[in-house]
Amino acid sequence: MRVLVTGASGCIGAWTVKQLLDRQIDVLCYDVETDTTRLGMISNHSTSSRLKVETGRIEDTARIKNLVKSGEITHIIHLAAVLMPFCQANPVAGAMIDVVGTLNVFEAARDAGRPVRVVYASSAAVWGPEDAYEARALTEADQLLPNTHYGVFKQSNEGNARVFYQANGISSMGLRPWTVYGVGRDRGLTADPTLAMKAVALGKPFQIRVSGYMDLQYTEDVAETFIRCALSDVEGAHVFNLAGSIVDMNDFVALLDRYRPGAAKLITVGGNPVPVSYRMNASQLNATVPGIQQTSLDDGVRQTLDLFDRLQAEGRLSPELA
Repeated sequence: MRVLVTGASGCIGAWTVKQLLDRQIDVLCYDVETDTTRLGMISNHSTSSRLKVETGRIEDTARIKNLVKSGEITHIIHLAAVLMPFCQANPVAGAMIDVVGTLNVFEAARDAGRPVRVVYASSAAVWGPEDAYEARALTEADQLLPNTHYGVFKQSNEGNARVFYQANGISSMGLRPWTVYGVGRDRGLTADPTLAMKAVALGKPFQIRVSGYMDLQYTEDVAETFIRCALSDVEGAHVFNLAGSIVDMNDFVALLDRYRPGAAKLITVGGNPVPVSYRMNASQLNATVPGIQQTSLDDGVRQTLDLFDRLQAEGRLSPELA
């Protein structure tokens, strides 16, 4: 078994690589940069003999196909993407990475000459805003009403995955995270809850740029879910909601203050809510893939704060909050 992780230097990517290596699984990392900083923050796997790092762009069709075929890849966890703000400002460039890049992954799986299972990151951004739906947790059967380019791109990927299974028999699972938090999450608007925790460890003021409710999902849980889906033998093209802990950002600041008294004097909340419905039903995922773990918000926040504190004490926590 050998797993290709695209977008491996990102937050979910680093935690996914860590947990694959914890299982003694060979990993090929692919990203636009060789940066293993995030992996080094959470593990000692940066120099593992089971780890190989390649650089390149996910839009490079020939390179992706060659990596999968010649690299003896059996599973792909596809995380490479640019996030909502970039896609809104640069829709063509965003589509090249988020849509064409995903098509490249599926074409590479199709042309590998061996069965290759694909698990890919969709997003809760496929949903419309909260007021577009009834006041309940959304299931996979509810209508997708994305109102950002990013959300539309992710919806397209879900459709293309279904067609690849129908036409080529490539089994896949797409997962829809909401706000992923934990050490290593430092990019994108919804990184702000994590950046707030980092700011507390640094003793710096910080404003969370979005208000209202978010569904916070601990990055270790999200990475573990990607791996469990990749190792599953369920066939077909599936898409699943992820669900974590729903919390208002003002209550989140109060939670930080409970664990680190004085945090409420450093952390403020401003801006508009994220225009994506935050209530999702994940029962279909839990029924299909047994053993999905879910860390409580209290435990996830505590673990994140503790790790940030340790990194700060070791002089390994960068001072940047953007």
